[in-house]
Amino acid sequence: MTTTKNPSRPSLPIVENFTRRAAVKGAFATLGAGAFVAAISPLRQAAKNTTAAEFMQQHYTELSPEQKADVIARLEAETKEKYGADVTIADDRPIPGTKFVYAINLSVCNGNGKCVEACHKENNHDRDTNQSYIRVIEMPKGTMDMEKGSTTYTGTVPKDDKFYLPVQCQQCDEPPCVDVCPVKATWKEEDGIVVVDYNWCIGCRYCEAACPYHARRFNWKKPEVPAEEVNPDQSYLSNRIRPVGVVEKCTYCLHRTRRGKLPACLEACPTGARVFGNILDKDSNIRWILENKRVYILKEELGTKPAFFYYFD
Repeated sequence: MTTTKNPSRPSLPIVENFTRRAAVKGAFATLGAGAFVAAISPLRQAAKNTTAAEFMQQHYTELSPEQKADVIARLEAETKEKYGADVTIADDRPIPGTKFVYAINLSVCNGNGKCVEACHKENNHDRDTNQSYIRVIEMPKGTMDMEKGSTTYTGTVPKDDKFYLPVQCQQCDEPPCVDVCPVKATWKEEDGIVVVDYNWCIGCRYCEAACPYHARRFNWKKPEVPAEEVNPDQSYLSNRIRPVGVVEKCTYCLHRTRRGKLPACLEACPTGARVFGNILDKDSNIRWILENKRVYILKEELGTKPAFFYYFD
């Protein structure tokens, strides 16, 4: 007891010279002046803090190795200046022959929330808002409709008439968030992980609205993380400290998993409910589960094809 590769989809985006300025201009023309000003009001602080180098930076997929090195060096220096922490930001790329998949045993998850806490710390989330990429939903037994559950449960868990449903980015093979992004700031990579170039995101929040799993988060303010709590092992497309005015998401801890480690949320789970691995590996635990268990996906009727599965013993 605890108290409380879809072949039809390109793996890299086609930018087609669609600049962030063009996106903003197009939004202005569509919305009208008054509505547009209201829509971008959360981005004003971000605009004030954006340097010329940041604004002129090319899309991640268009950067040469030398340009990437320069960008990463700048971001490391900025983190030192703004947060007082020495960090190393890597450019972790997909491992060939890998398709990452996650599964959760709902018979074992007891709603303790340790995965939420681990995500918060590992991914350098804002401490004031206690942000995390994971929500644990307390569900009434007999349904998988996540809209019928609650994320604000209190008291001793597990409760006899409930089960607990952790929800995060489903890393969909047909991700609606990718389809709606007007500047191609988010895309799906070869290992199945949907990523964001946080220096290209304009903060329009279209992706957040398109996600049927409520798995994206908007940075309404500059993240506050004490220097001693900053996780220094970072990656450009993952857990580096994200700026105000962008939308962020779970990346299956690619700064760990692309280096052969497990996601932080899995390592923190005290009940062993979480299983992660390469579905292309015939001998992997995740492959065995998908072949031998009755698995479920959330909102199957939407056709998003999640790479995140649930099962009961």
